Amino acid sequence: MGYAIRMGIPEMEELWNFLQTQYRNGTITKKDEELYKKWGNALKKLSIDPMYPSLKSHEITELSRRYGIKVWQSYLENRKSGARRMYWVYGPEQQDITIIGLEPHPEDAKNGAYDRIKLSDLY
Repeated sequence: MGYAIRMGIPEMEELWNFLQTQYRNGTITKKDEELYKKWGNALKKLSIDPMYPSLKSHEITELSRRYGIKVWQSYLENRKSGARRMYWVYGPEQQDITIIGLEPHPEDAKNGAYDRIKLSDLY
């Protein structure tokens, strides 16, 4: 049994719906199409297994402390400048995963880079 993927409200749902609509209408830019495909691929893998090897999912303790719930980071891409990361939490229901952020990888995690990450509300 897989996980149901929810989009954090409102930012994540709005972004996903925008990309999906543009893609289906054939009006999406190359940059947005790249994001849509990479994000869609990551969401499929996440729904099957949050620890899918290519996602390299791991908890971000700085964000978990700030938000009071375990916050996880998964890769959309790697080895490129500004590589995007997807932030998520388990819940609100059992077998749910809620996407709460999509950000470029912080350049220097040791110098408070995660302080600049702003995530959407869980509900």
